[in-house]
Amino acid sequence: MSNVRIPPAVLQTPGFAHYSLAWSPFHTNRIALASSANFGLVGNGRLHLVSLNSGPGGIALNTDKYYETQDGLYDVAWSEVHENQLVTASGDGSVRLWDVMLNDHPIRAWTEHTREVFSVDWSNIQKDQFISSSWDGNVKLWTPDRPRSLLTLKAHQSCVYQALFSPHHPSIIATSSTDGTIRLFDLRSPSYAPSLPSSNSSFTNPLSAAVLTIPASGSEILTIDWNKYRPWTLASAGVDKMIKVWDCRMAQEEGGPGKVGGVCETHLPGHEYAVRKVQWSPHSADVLASASYDMTCRVWNTSPAAGRMQLMHIHDPHTEFVVGCAWSIYEEGVLASCSWDSKLNVFRI
Repeated sequence: MSNVRIPPAVLQTPGFAHYSLAWSPFHTNRIALASSANFGLVGNGRLHLVSLNSGPGGIALNTDKYYETQDGLYDVAWSEVHENQLVTASGDGSVRLWDVMLNDHPIRAWTEHTREVFSVDWSNIQKDQFISSSWDGNVKLWTPDRPRSLLTLKAHQSCVYQALFSPHHPSIIATSSTDGTIRLFDLRSPSYAPSLPSSNSSFTNPLSAAVLTIPASGSEILTIDWNKYRPWTLASAGVDKMIKVWDCRMAQEEGGPGKVGGVCETHLPGHEYAVRKVQWSPHSADVLASASYDMTCRVWNTSPAAGRMQLMHIHDPHTEFVVGCAWSIYEEGVLASCSWDSKLNVFRI
C-alpha cells in the first residue's frame, strides 16, 4: 500500500452533499457533479460544472457554472456525441438533458419513471443512446431526440441502483439491485427491438427477460462496473462491504442463457461499511477504485504480483460518506472522489 500522501485539490460546495461525478469525454479538465441538499433526503438539487486548472501550486478546482433543480440529483452522465450536453438522474423521477452553453433550464425532460431515478449511463458505442435506472425497478433506454423512451426493461422487482452499458458490446446492459443480484440483458433479442414511433408497446409493457442472473450477495448490490479491457468481467459491491469480481462469460457457460450462474474470480475485503461505488481504471485492466460509507476511497490491484497487497492506496481526507469516485479518462493515476461532506477531491495515486 502506498505511503505517499499527496494533498488533493479540493472544491467545497456548502449546503449540497455530492452523490456522483463524471469526467467529460471531450475535455481533460472538466467534471460534472450531481448534488443534493440535506443529504438527498428532502429539498432541491444542483448540477455543478467544475474545471481543473494546473499551476505552480498544483491543481486548482473552480466552479464554472451550476444549475438548480427542484429535487435532489443522484447521478450524471456526459453525452458521447455532444461535448456540451449531459443527463442527470433526479429524486423526482425525472431524467433531464442539459446544455452547458445555456444558463438556465434543461433542454429536455422525461418523466416516465414513477420513483427516484438513481443512475444514468451513456453508451460509448451506440453514442446516440443512454439508459436510466430507478427505484421503480425499471431500466429505460433513451435517445435525446425522442420524447419517449425507446423501451422499458422490468429489470428487477425492487430498486435498480445502477444500470450500465457494456463498453465492449452495445446491446449488453448490466444491472444491480436491492435483491442482491446482478442481471444481464441482451438487446439483440427480438423482443427488445425498439418500437416504431407510432407504437406504445415498449412504453406500456415492460420487458423482463434477463439472459443471465448472478446471485452476487445476500444483501443489496449498490454498484457495479464493467472492466474496460476484459469484455465479460464485472465488479460489484454493496451493503456486505465486499468487492467482488465476476467472470460473466464463465457464468454463461455454466448456467446457460436465461439461467442463474456466477463465477467469482476475486474477493476484495477491507471496507468497514457499505461500498457505494466501484470503477475500473480506464488505463489498467487490474486497477479498481471504490468509495464507501466508511469515509474512504480506496484503490485496489485485483491481480497483484507475488508478495504484493491487493490494497494499493487509501484516500481518507473526507469527513462524511464517500459515495462517488471516477478516474480521469485522459490522465493515468488521477482519481476524483465526492462525498456527503460537500467536497470534491481530485488527487493522484
